[in-house]
Amino acid sequence: MTQPQRALVIGAGFGGLALAIRLQAGGYRTTLLEKRDKPGGRAYVYEDQGFTFDAGPTVITDPSALEELFRLAGKYLADHVELLPVTPFYRLCWEDAPAFDYVNDQATLERQIAERNPRDVEGYRHFLSYSKAVFEEGYRKLGAVPFLAFRDMLAAGPQLARLQAWRSVYSMVSEFIEDPHLRQAFSFHSLLVGGNPFATSSIYTLIHALEREWGVWFPRGGTGALVQGLVQLFEDLGGTLELNAEVARIETAGDRVNGVTLADGRHVPADALASNADVMHTYSRLLSGHSRGARQGRALGRKRFSMSLFVIYFGLDRPPQGLEHHTVCFGPRYRELIDEIFNADTLAEDFSLYLHSPCVTDPSLAPEGCSAHYVLAPVPHLGKANIDWETQGPIYRDRILDYLERHYIPGLREHLVTCRHFTPLDFREELNAHLGSAFSLEPILTQSAWFRPHNRDARIDNLYLVGAGTHPGAGVPGVVGSAKATAGLMLERLNDG
Repeated sequence: MTQPQRALVIGAGFGGLALAIRLQAGGYRTTLLEKRDKPGGRAYVYEDQGFTFDAGPTVITDPSALEELFRLAGKYLADHVELLPVTPFYRLCWEDAPAFDYVNDQATLERQIAERNPRDVEGYRHFLSYSKAVFEEGYRKLGAVPFLAFRDMLAAGPQLARLQAWRSVYSMVSEFIEDPHLRQAFSFHSLLVGGNPFATSSIYTLIHALEREWGVWFPRGGTGALVQGLVQLFEDLGGTLELNAEVARIETAGDRVNGVTLADGRHVPADALASNADVMHTYSRLLSGHSRGARQGRALGRKRFSMSLFVIYFGLDRPPQGLEHHTVCFGPRYRELIDEIFNADTLAEDFSLYLHSPCVTDPSLAPEGCSAHYVLAPVPHLGKANIDWETQGPIYRDRILDYLERHYIPGLREHLVTCRHFTPLDFREELNAHLGSAFSLEPILTQSAWFRPHNRDARIDNLYLVGAGTHPGAGVPGVVGSAKATAGLMLERLNDG
């Protein structure tokens, strides 16, 4: 009896898990190799003194993409993971203006918009229509389609031109919205996938329509519970997950992958391999024994990478008070601060923050009467700013906690039980992220679709990519979409024999 083809997937983040599930369901004998002691990748979980902290993704916006994975096994997402609705989607706060609750109710949104600028009500309606058009084209039609040939890009060109994809997110929002705070409210979304709103293609305004289409959700038990549900699905299908299995080298014979060598010296054979590791790490380190690795590494070195993040995880001995689940804390500057984050060689004096307070939705993530939180600040990646994070990390942490105590969480210090932080250095060391980038390649137009590293390598034809560094890009919907695109290519090869 013929043995099934063996597929290896490097990295058990959302992209790697989604791909491994599709491959196992489609007929490959699939092994998922994870460097760390837990699955999840950026969706790692920290536990301390009864507190549970999701390390990374906390906003689930397209449950249908996850449902699709479970249906491959004839199962239902709801039987494994309970998704809880989050409302408001976000509370947006400024120091010089009232808060804005970004909700999925049109009347409530329009009332809040009218309080700021009545003319922007009609402008917002036009913006939402534009965002929906981009969503239909960029997400529903093209989000899981691999762009392997330039003709694929040319085919999409007329529609992208009609949608003015060459314009930035902020420029397009400003076409419809006058109020400066509302312009921030409807342009910040590109930061969620590593994009500068003033440089990222207006295609990324689709995130607004995506949230309005399906809502914002949070898994009971945290994002880590969703990861565990996907792992269980993969294993129920017969797949194998190996933890503490760091890949040291991708092995090739000519222009084909034949397996990997792990850090412990073990060789794992493969008929096909997909990497969910950082794309630069994949080529410049793991594939360093092949000329393709060096060449692609040099090419990627000339690309623009997204900003990094500084993240603080902290637990308080009291429930969340006066907070929503997701809070965006805009600083006194917007355009200038973002420009410094993406282009300056120093750490700005001010910051804008995202505050995650999951116990508003799910109190089980902390001991009774307590609350778990994390707060992040976008910061320059290691290739932009020469910051000594070993020294500056604790200082920056204290500045952020002091700011939160003054503006959002009175008494924070006296109620602080546990606290840890994660710097761009940790992104580089723990996640092998090039330059400590939090979202891989920056999603500008000339690094999107065909211009992004392809889901299948052009020379080594059984080497594939999945995750933030390939099409369509970062974010949970993005990497799950990349898994669908890559799986389609791999299963096509399998079925062709």
